[in-house]
Amino acid sequence: MGEKNKYSIIIPTYNERLNIALIIYLVFKHLTDVDFEIIVVDDGSPDGTQDIVKQLQKVYGEDRILLRPRPRKLGLGTAYIHGLKHASGNFVVIMDADLSHHPKYLPRFIKKQMETGANIVTGTRYVSSGGVHGWNLMRKLTSRGANVLAQTLLWPGVSDLTGSFRLYRKSALEDIISSCVSKGYVFQMEMIVRASRKGYRIEEVPITFVDRVFGSSKLGGSEIVEYLKGLLYLLVTT
Repeated sequence: MGEKNKYSIIIPTYNERLNIALIIYLVFKHLTDVDFEIIVVDDGSPDGTQDIVKQLQKVYGEDRILLRPRPRKLGLGTAYIHGLKHASGNFVVIMDADLSHHPKYLPRFIKKQMETGANIVTGTRYVSSGGVHGWNLMRKLTSRGANVLAQTLLWPGVSDLTGSFRLYRKSALEDIISSCVSKGYVFQMEMIVRASRKGYRIEEVPITFVDRVFGSSKLGGSEIVEYLKGLLYLLVTT
């Protein structure tokens, strides 16, 4: 492979003013000697997230930080599709803005992909050296339970289905995303299920997931209901 890889890091935001500068700083800190761009897809945050991103563009350059906002809150799944349209890299990283995904793992994702030639590298919280910080037991049980449930029902061969910290070969992501229908949290799971159904090679990197530093968690009761409905949908359709 003579071509030099370029990585497009898509970060969907909604009211992440307190986190976005820190996460972007950390991406630059940990990704040295790598060609990358950060695409911030902001869903019309009223808290000034976009103003912070514009200030960061002055520091790092508009070619390194692309602000590609949308007028209002339109959801995670479509945010990735929107970001993908603007991605010039041959690899795409999807990560959360709330610092639950630490940029220090990015070099490990890249290394794992290079070593294995995988189409997808996913950060997994449930291997011996990964873990979850700041989650109470109930939260651990619901997340772990959601994963166990999904695996029992779907068997995708991946231990952390709901994780949203992933590196994709862009061509694979475009292929998978075009066949996805779910929105929100189920979307992450559908992506990995469809990828394994399509025969894409998926590798895992252990990560420690840190619960939100600022702001409140976005996973409420309605999301869990949505998750279960989505699971049933996937059972029927994949």
